[in-house]
Amino acid sequence: MRLGINLGYWGLGMDADNIAVAREADRLGYSVCWAAEAYGSDAATVLSYVAAKTERIDVGSAIFQIPARTPAMTAMTAATLDTLSGGRFRLGLGVSGPQVSEGWYGVKFDKPLARTREYVEIIRKAMSRERLVHEGANWTLPLPGGPGKPIKLTVHPVREHIPLYIAAIGPKNLEQTGEIADGWLGIFFAPEHAALSVEPLKAGRAKAGQTLDGFDLCPTVAISLGDDVKAAADSQRSYAALYIGGMGSKEKNFYNQLTRRMGYEQAADEVQERYLARDYAGAAAAVPHDLIDATSLLGSTARIADRMQAYADAGVTTLTLAPAGFTLDERIAALRAGVEALELAGLA
Repeated sequence: MRLGINLGYWGLGMDADNIAVAREADRLGYSVCWAAEAYGSDAATVLSYVAAKTERIDVGSAIFQIPARTPAMTAMTAATLDTLSGGRFRLGLGVSGPQVSEGWYGVKFDKPLARTREYVEIIRKAMSRERLVHEGANWTLPLPGGPGKPIKLTVHPVREHIPLYIAAIGPKNLEQTGEIADGWLGIFFAPEHAALSVEPLKAGRAKAGQTLDGFDLCPTVAISLGDDVKAAADSQRSYAALYIGGMGSKEKNFYNQLTRRMGYEQAADEVQERYLARDYAGAAAAVPHDLIDATSLLGSTARIADRMQAYADAGVTTLTLAPAGFTLDERIAALRAGVEALELAGLA
């Protein structure tokens, strides 16, 4: 099992620290460094900067939002980043959510599965450097009846195939991800509930005539060090409450729905109700300790090693860490503990 690092969003006052974290992860032998985007920093600019400051570690988008860019633009960005980084780019995609898609980008959140499939198909065509011709429900290239003509990508990526990942939560989206992608970007993944994600991914791979061999299962998990496991879990409460309670509307919150599928229906209701009422402290307090513990790496290095073994047994191939703490020292300590735990578990 390999390790990754997720820098999250840029522009939160920790940008210099983020570069130091990426460089330390590079030095420690981490496999990939991911950056996110929502409606603040864009991931492409961040990743180009990180790639320039590192030497060996891959850089990946977790995720590029599908409503933010045309598929051809995404192919151009991926090819450029792969070239600039010397063949170290991984393309992660996701549909975002209705509030961001429609509120920020002005793109209707309609038929996300079909849109994602078509988006990936166009990217694959463009990246293959064939002349781009496509006729679908969302995009027609070239536009009919006008001056457009089939053209092809002029940039030559370092590799013929850039790994493509999709962030997926729901069963149908997971199944499609297994069918059309090279890897999966997960969140709130608990080894004890691995079947919720792994079985649909397997079904999708089977549709494509493939198995999970060579497919990268890559969840992001928080890591928080300390002898007091409860205190370590408490450091993740606000983060969990934000996603379970506030990432989306009451009717459309994919993280809340995942929490329910894991058996925490009552807690999911309470966290969301409190969060949407702006009782953020109450929402954080309502997140069950067991849920945080199941979806995070908490405690001593030995305890974290045991949990890493559980993740490996569940089929995870790249475990991406999100270090707790706001100081550089805390985040670097978590990075180093991740490597120590991986070695202690015999997974390095």
